[in-house]
Amino acid sequence: MTTYRVAQVMSAGGAFELVEREVPQPGPRHVRIAVEACGVCHSDALFVNGALPGVTFPVVPGHEIAGRVEELGEATQEWGYQVGDRVTVGWFGGSCGHCTPCRQGDFIVCVNLQVPGWTYDGGFATKVIAPVDALARIPEALSATDAGPMACAGVTTYNGLRRSPAEPGDLVAVLGLGGLGHLGVQYAVAMGFETVAIARGPEKADFAKQLGAHHYVDSTSGTPVAEALQSLGGADVVLATAGNSEAITATADGLAPRGELVVIGADTAPLGINPAQLLMAGRVVRGHPSGTSQDVQDTMAFSALHNIRPMTETLPLDDAAEAYQRMMAGRARFRMVLTTG
Repeated sequence: MTTYRVAQVMSAGGAFELVEREVPQPGPRHVRIAVEACGVCHSDALFVNGALPGVTFPVVPGHEIAGRVEELGEATQEWGYQVGDRVTVGWFGGSCGHCTPCRQGDFIVCVNLQVPGWTYDGGFATKVIAPVDALARIPEALSATDAGPMACAGVTTYNGLRRSPAEPGDLVAVLGLGGLGHLGVQYAVAMGFETVAIARGPEKADFAKQLGAHHYVDSTSGTPVAEALQSLGGADVVLATAGNSEAITATADGLAPRGELVVIGADTAPLGINPAQLLMAGRVVRGHPSGTSQDVQDTMAFSALHNIRPMTETLPLDDAAEAYQRMMAGRARFRMVLTTG
């Protein structure tokens, strides 16, 4: 019997354990991927803790997968993949193709969206089975450890900005300089926006400038964030990467007329924004989900073109528990990535 390894959790909030399983065969419209790297995302906690409907245990998390196609299932030929192709699978882990959003071509909000680690085993493993429509091709310029985080953290920030109303020269603020925000600042600069980085503490100013930000706002300085943004003319877009509703709320009055607050940082607490803040200035608050496999491919191509990379720390799959805990404790700078080599 040929086996492969997974890092799994047997019950909600349980400890990780490494186990051997029999290598599965890909079914129709699926492929088997030999995993080379998998990013550790804060959203993995939703699955590990059983916090979403439909989570079943054991859970194998991981939705920032990079590797090589190892075997093709039936009905995959028209997709053009071959054994050995370098691919990623991200938060978008496949769509049903028949719900109303899918029929409208809006696959990322598929009613039956598949997500690795939630609806099927994720990438904390040496192999994974994934639907062929979830695959994005990795450009040669990107390593597996770079490409994995691009399939979730990268595409979410890149797509959030390119789908926003901001145009080159507009003032765009990125709230947070963590795993998402440090990529968001780089993308905003590369897209030609006058870029503001917002974070906690004066010590992050130099880092923001290293990423290319034109301005830095310290949210702990005593000057309200909204006031600081208005002193720069008002933000046409705020990309809120920080998963903190209070911090997101604090940016709303910093928007220019017709400005848009794009929320990608997850928090369950309500936003403290009232209708009067939105109505008179015509402001918009929009939640932005990740992106399809084509969006991931676009993100990687743009990143390769502009030499944008995630800042990562790597650990072997055997240390999945440590990598997860470092991410949860905020001790990762900036993205923990598990490797199988």
